[in-house]
Amino acid sequence: MSPTVPLPRRPLASPPSSVPAREGADGLRGWYENELGWPTVPGDPVRLSVGERFDVLDVPAEAGHAALRHLAPGSPVALRGDRMRLLVAAGSAEELPGLLRWLEWDAVAPDLTAIGVGGVIEAPLPAPAGAPGADAAVGAAVWVRPPVGGQECGVSLPTMSALGGVGGAPDLVRLVDSLATHCHRVRLRRACAQPLAFSYSSRMVAGTRPRSLTS
Repeated sequence: MSPTVPLPRRPLASPPSSVPAREGADGLRGWYENELGWPTVPGDPVRLSVGERFDVLDVPAEAGHAALRHLAPGSPVALRGDRMRLLVAAGSAEELPGLLRWLEWDAVAPDLTAIGVGGVIEAPLPAPAGAPGADAAVGAAVWVRPPVGGQECGVSLPTMSALGGVGGAPDLVRLVDSLATHCHRVRLRRACAQPLAFSYSSRMVAGTRPRSLTS
């Protein structure tokens, strides 16, 4: 299988005017349920039910930022603390273990997890104007790339059916491979920053070079 040429890098999108401007829990919940059609979970803070409209890939923020070029401009991305959450097509969480094996990343166990059916995430808030991700530094989930438009948001989510670029949606395989690559690089940089922790086993990990579809 010959991979397609990666798309050019795209800048982070600004929050659209349709995102509620900090109207409290009721306004935020109403926007998710009525405008986006995303089910929420009762209680405070507002949480989103995962697995029906989308699944989530959770990675270190540094690795996530490096892989954003594999997403469509409308693909939602959120930050919470030092973690980035990328929304992908529903059912993708079940595909992740098999994809990591096929891409030969399973032996390295990258810091890449998936949330699928039955999972919940904190509903991200709109990022303050001019300061995307500011609240994420103090633990609140915020949108870096907020969802745009009502029910059509799902067409921009990475999916297995997009392999080879068919249909205009981002390809989940390329995204997972890029995320795993950057997760591994982040791990190695952190290990190198701690000389005493860079043991023989760490060097063995550093010498593992899985086949990669992307750089």
